[in-house]
Amino acid sequence: MGFVRVNNRTIPKEDKVFAVSGRAKAAIAEKGKEAVIDATIGSLLDDNGDLVVMSSVMEAIGTLKPADYAAYAPIAGVPEFKEAVKKALFDKYTPQGHVAVCATPGGTGGLTHAMTNYIDVGDEVLTHDWCWANYKGIADEHGRSVKTFRFFDEDGNFDSADLKLKLDELASKKDQVLLVINTPAHNPTGYSLTDQDWDNVINIVNAASCKVVLFVDIAYIDFAGEPDEVRSFLPKLEGLGDHVLVLFGYSASKTLTAYGMRCGATVCLAKTAEEAEEFTKAVGYTSRSTWSNCNRSAQVVMGKIYSDDALQKKVDEERRTYRDMLLERGKIFEQTLRENGVKSVPFTAGFFITIPSDDPAAVCAQLEKQDIFCLALAKGIRVSIASISKEKCVKCAKAIADLLK
Repeated sequence: MGFVRVNNRTIPKEDKVFAVSGRAKAAIAEKGKEAVIDATIGSLLDDNGDLVVMSSVMEAIGTLKPADYAAYAPIAGVPEFKEAVKKALFDKYTPQGHVAVCATPGGTGGLTHAMTNYIDVGDEVLTHDWCWANYKGIADEHGRSVKTFRFFDEDGNFDSADLKLKLDELASKKDQVLLVINTPAHNPTGYSLTDQDWDNVINIVNAASCKVVLFVDIAYIDFAGEPDEVRSFLPKLEGLGDHVLVLFGYSASKTLTAYGMRCGATVCLAKTAEEAEEFTKAVGYTSRSTWSNCNRSAQVVMGKIYSDDALQKKVDEERRTYRDMLLERGKIFEQTLRENGVKSVPFTAGFFITIPSDDPAAVCAQLEKQDIFCLALAKGIRVSIASISKEKCVKCAKAIADLLK
C-alpha cells in the first residue's frame, strides 16, 4: 500500500477500508449484488443490500425549515439537541453529577476532543489492543500516540490484570492519563463489557495514582441490545473517585442511521460544576479551532424526536426492528463458525465480528477470489455483519472457516 511522510506523520497512500470497499464495489458492478459479499461497510444495510434509512427519522427531517439547514448552529450545539443527547444516552439512568454536552461531527469528534484536551502532545492514550484503527490515526494527527492493554486473556475474558499493569505504567510517568474503552458492541469485535468487567475497571481506575479521564466510546449502544440492559453499567460510574473524569463519545449518526449528517456529541459527567465548566470551555475551543460548528439540521431533528414522546416511540420501535435483525445476524454467524470448528473473538452484539488469524491478509486475499470482501486487521479478519444478509452471513462464515482449517 505504501506510506508518505508529512510533518512527521506516517500517512498511508490510501485508506485500507475504502480500498477494500472499492474493490467490492467494482465486483458488484461487474457481477451483481447477489454474487458478491461486501462485508466491509460500517453502515447498517437491509437484506437486499440497501442502506437502512429509518422512515420515522425521515419524517422528522421532512418537517425542517430552510433555516434549520442554512443557519449556523452554536459551537456546543443547539439547546434542544444537547437535552436530547442526555435523554438518548442516559435514558432512565439519570446520573448523579454535573453533565455537559458539546456537539461533534460524529463519534470521531469526541475522540478528538478527548485526545487534544486531556493529554499533552507526545503523550500516549491507553486503549484495548483490539480497537478501531482510527484511534491511532486521530492520535497521530494531533501528536499523540496509542498504548494498548490486552483486551482478552487466554481464556477469552476481559484482561483486567493487563489493564491495571498498563495504567500503572502510565500513571508512574504522568499526572493524568486518558483511558478509552469502547463498549457496548465494541468495534471491531462486538464485545460488550459485563457488569463484572465494569467492576474491575472501576476498581483499577479508583486505585490509580494519577488523575484518570475515562472516555467511554458508546457509538453502537443503540444497536447493542435492550436499551435498559446495555445502559445498566451507567450507575456503576457513580462509584468512581474524585480523581476520575468520565467522558462519553455519542454518535447520533449511528442512533438515527443518518451517517452522512455527521452528528454526535462529547458528554462530560463531572463531580463538580467547575470541572464541567472547564470541559465546556476546553472542548468548545477545540471545536471552534477545528470544525467550528456542526450540522444544524441533524441537531434540530434529534431535538424534535426526543422532545416528542409519540415520535420518539415511533423511532425507537423502528430501530428495534433493525437492531433485532442485526442481533440475529450475529447469532447466525457465530453459530455457523462454531459448527465449522472456528471461534470468533468474544462477541456480544454490534456491527462487526472478528475472527482471529495468524495471517489475516492472506485469508482475506483468498476470500476475495470467492468475491467475499472482509477487512484484514493485525490479528484477525473483521466482518461487517451489519452489511450482509443472514444467508450471506452463513456463506461468509463457512468460507472463512474453510480457509482457517
